[in-house]
Amino acid sequence: MAILKRVTIGLVALIVLVVVMGFLMPRQVHVERSIVINAPQAQLFDALNSFKRFNEFSPWAALDPDTQYTYEGPESGVGAKMSLVSSDPELGSGTNEIVESRSPDLIRTRLNFGGQPAEATFTFEPADRTTRVTWGFDGDLGNNPVMRLVGLMFDKWIGEDYEKGLARMKQVMEQGNAG
Repeated sequence: MAILKRVTIGLVALIVLVVVMGFLMPRQVHVERSIVINAPQAQLFDALNSFKRFNEFSPWAALDPDTQYTYEGPESGVGAKMSLVSSDPELGSGTNEIVESRSPDLIRTRLNFGGQPAEATFTFEPADRTTRVTWGFDGDLGNNPVMRLVGLMFDKWIGEDYEKGLARMKQVMEQGNAG
């Protein structure tokens, strides 16, 4: 009986420790990755200011070829919206809507996947005949201590996907400039 009591006290202490650690973690999460692409700033801005070409660069598009996409609002700029429905749990279902479009420097989108709203940004900085593209992610993890602990992994998880997407964007856009 003493062993059971010690195990129970140990488990309760561990749960309390995890909850306390979770509340000590930041509520906000920020991830960003950059790449230099040999293409004009305006051309890159135009390619991303609409969802028409998004899957050419998206690191998630190949996860589920059966994903259903719908588009609403204007074709480009503020109000352009892409919704997707996938049975793949890694992809999920949700929306991506352009909420700010400031040519040729910034595109900001609102993401909503599973009720966890976040924002993504693309910034474009010219440098000679190249452009530095930065893809950012900002989210609020709320007061959930478990989500705050999971937030420690966002830089690795989202960052790896953003690196793949930016590398693909570089490849597609530079091939388009080759001719």
